[in-house]
Amino acid sequence: MHTLAQLRAGQLSGIKRLDLSCGLTQFPREIFDLADSLEVLNLSGNQLTALPDDLHRLPHLRVLFCSDNHFIELPECLGRCAALTMVGFKANRIERVPGTALPPLLRWLILTDNRISQLPQELGQRPHLQKLMLAGNRLQQLPTSLGQCHRLELLRIAANQLTELPQWLLELPSLSWLAYAGNPLETQANADLLARTTPIDWSQLNVHQQLGEGASGVIHQALWQPPGQVARHVALKLYKGQMTSDGSPLHEMHACITAGRHPNLIDVLGQINGHPEQQAGLVMDLIAPSYRNLAGLPSLESCTRDVYADALRLSAPVALRIALGIASVAAHLHRQGITHGDLYGHNILCNDQGDCLLGDFGAASFHATADTVQTRALQRIEVRAFGILLGELLARIEPGLSAEELATLQDLQARCCQPQVLGRPGFEEIEGLLRDCGEGACSLATGGCGA
Repeated sequence: MHTLAQLRAGQLSGIKRLDLSCGLTQFPREIFDLADSLEVLNLSGNQLTALPDDLHRLPHLRVLFCSDNHFIELPECLGRCAALTMVGFKANRIERVPGTALPPLLRWLILTDNRISQLPQELGQRPHLQKLMLAGNRLQQLPTSLGQCHRLELLRIAANQLTELPQWLLELPSLSWLAYAGNPLETQANADLLARTTPIDWSQLNVHQQLGEGASGVIHQALWQPPGQVARHVALKLYKGQMTSDGSPLHEMHACITAGRHPNLIDVLGQINGHPEQQAGLVMDLIAPSYRNLAGLPSLESCTRDVYADALRLSAPVALRIALGIASVAAHLHRQGITHGDLYGHNILCNDQGDCLLGDFGAASFHATADTVQTRALQRIEVRAFGILLGELLARIEPGLSAEELATLQDLQARCCQPQVLGRPGFEEIEGLLRDCGEGACSLATGGCGA
């Protein structure tokens, strides 16, 4: 984090990224002294209500973060910033989004947790739009012009007031990651399953070290002492109350419970009861330390694509075991009426043998279990996300597949990503094809494939 004193003293000359969070109520004019180099400007966590009309004097500005400020309107000066591609105004007080505030090269727009009830039609006139995050607003409908955004891949519209998913949305050729929980349109979680979840009293838990933290909550290692039973090490996830970019943390908790049991899911052991601050939480299986994230989160440059370690290479059996596990668990979720909404490598834990677990249900949504056109479309949107994942695995696979098997997998990947949503295969078909290829790859590599 930089300081205002450094900026005013000229000590930041030539930097490409500036991070200022120091209670600002006005935009420091000294920022314009960085015009020759500044590309990323982060003014989050201040008390700003406006930006200067001449912001376009920062000609190289590509990324602007102004989250956790006091804006009531998306500033129109953004629309005159020719190089600006990413705009983030999460957790402000924004009620109005003028069409003129949308920069021409807009690729990634974050307006999570505001007070927006209407979006301009100009939003659909931004052909580079790839990632749109609108959870936690007051939207009753989306601009029909978004149907023209053929590059849109990730859409977060959870926790709004939408009563339907428009048909054009279900036909977007590139849409892969969709979250819409917490709207009137959503099918509700199974109340019986939620009620049958084992209650675990807070007094039975001895909380140990923190294992991780995400947007929706904090995970600790804990020791659970059930009455009359042997104590066991578990993972404890305590959910935060605030809105995340995906939606409500409580919706995530309900999805975790409703998902049920599957070899490629982390088992939910129970729901905590009696937390001293009434915090919601789940007790889950503790994952062995041999498991690690398959990929890293998308970067500012990659936008909707995960970042993989440069050196990552996977044997054919391991890559196919991961792909098969994820296809199997996705098919299971769809049968329960759940779309994961964030099917990504960074949400997959795997070990060296290819055993894998799909986590992070923050973007999960519920849909009808009946086989309808809408249900199939929602499921096939997620199939495209899997197709992208499969392509990433194939790009890192070591030799070990026959030419026929490789061609089969490449054809499957292309079918999963084809622009006609309903023309994509379902996960049960995908699972069958991968199982056949996996058995062949294991036979070629080892003469067999153990569990």
